[in-house]
Amino acid sequence: MVRGKDWLEKALIGKGWHERATGRASAGGNGGSPPGPPRRSRFDASPRHLGVGVALIVVLWGLFSCFYTVQPEERAVIKRLGRVVGIADPGLHFRLPFGIDTVQFVATERVLKQEFGFRTERGEDEEGRSRYAQGDYTSESLMLTGDLNIIVAEWVVQYRIADPIKFLYAMREPTRTLRDLSESVMRRVVGNRIGSDVLTVGRVEISNTARDEIQEAMDKYDNGIHIITVELQDVVPPPRVQPAFNEVNEARQQRERMINEANKQANQAIPRAEGEANRLVSEAEGYATERVNRALGEADRFNSVLVEYRGAPEVTRSRMYLESLRRTLPRVGTVLMVQDGQVPPLPLLNLRDAQPRRPARQPEEGQQ
Repeated sequence: MVRGKDWLEKALIGKGWHERATGRASAGGNGGSPPGPPRRSRFDASPRHLGVGVALIVVLWGLFSCFYTVQPEERAVIKRLGRVVGIADPGLHFRLPFGIDTVQFVATERVLKQEFGFRTERGEDEEGRSRYAQGDYTSESLMLTGDLNIIVAEWVVQYRIADPIKFLYAMREPTRTLRDLSESVMRRVVGNRIGSDVLTVGRVEISNTARDEIQEAMDKYDNGIHIITVELQDVVPPPRVQPAFNEVNEARQQRERMINEANKQANQAIPRAEGEANRLVSEAEGYATERVNRALGEADRFNSVLVEYRGAPEVTRSRMYLESLRRTLPRVGTVLMVQDGQVPPLPLLNLRDAQPRRPARQPEEGQQ
C-alpha cells in the first residue's frame, strides 16, 4: 500500500518530490546538527488531493472509452453487460464507458479466403508475384477419384461475413467449421467423378457444385457466412505418375488434332459433293422438262396436222410434200430432170459443183 501511495502521489504532484524530501533529510543528518522535526513540503499530497487525482483519471478514462471508430470495411457488434444490443455502421460512435458497453469489430465487407493444399504468405517477391509458404500440405490435397485414381487438388474458398452477430455467436468456431466442411464436400464431389474429368473438362462444374453444397450447409448452420466462389487452382496427378500422365495427355491431344483435321476435310468435301449433286440434279430436271415440253409440242403439232389432214387429205398431203422438198432441195445441189429416151446434157460450166467445198467443222473438245 505504501508503494502504491507513493507512486500515485508522484504521478499527481510531480516527479522528484520524494527524492527532494529524502535528500533534505539526508543532508541534515550529515551536517552534525541534531535532526529536527521533519519539515512538511508544500507538495505533500493530502487525501483530498489524492481523491481529486483519482477522479480526474477516472473521468479521462471514461471520456476516452466513450468513443470508438468503425472502419469502412467493418461492422461493430455492441454488447451491453454481455448482451448484444445492436450493430454499428462505419464511422464515429458513442458507447457507455467503464466496460458497460463492449465492441467487437467484424470485417463484413472484406472478401476472406481459406486455402487448401497450399498457403500464401503476405507480401510479394521481387517480380510482383505471390509467395507461397514452404510446407507439406498433401494431407489436404491428396484425393481419390471415382475410378480409384489419386490426384493432387488445390483450391480456394472465398467467402464474406454477411451477418456479424450470427458469425460471432451462432457457432463456436465458424471458420474452422467452414474449413472442415469445404474439405469434406470437395472430397465427395471429386470422388463421384473419374480422374480424367477432374483433370480436364470437369473443373468448372466441380467448383460450382462444391460452392452450392457448401453454401447450403452454411445456411443450415445459420452462421452468417456467404460463399462467394470456390476455385480449383492446380489439379495434377502425383509426382510419381506425372511422366505417364504427360504421355497420355499428348496422345489425347494428338487424337483431338487428327479428329479436328478429319472434321475439317469432311466439312470441305461434303458441301462440295452436295453442290455437285444438286447441280447434276438441276441439269437433269431441266433436260427432262425440255424433252417433255418438246414432246408435248410435237404431239400438239401432230394432232393439229392430223385434224387438217382429215379435213382435206389431198391438200394436206401436197402441202407436206412441198414443205419437205423445200427443206431438202437446198442441201442436194444441182438436180437434172431428163425424160426417158433423151441423152442427158454434158456437165459443162458446172460452176456450182466446181466451187471448193468448205472443210467440215471440227468438233469442240467438250463434244469429243
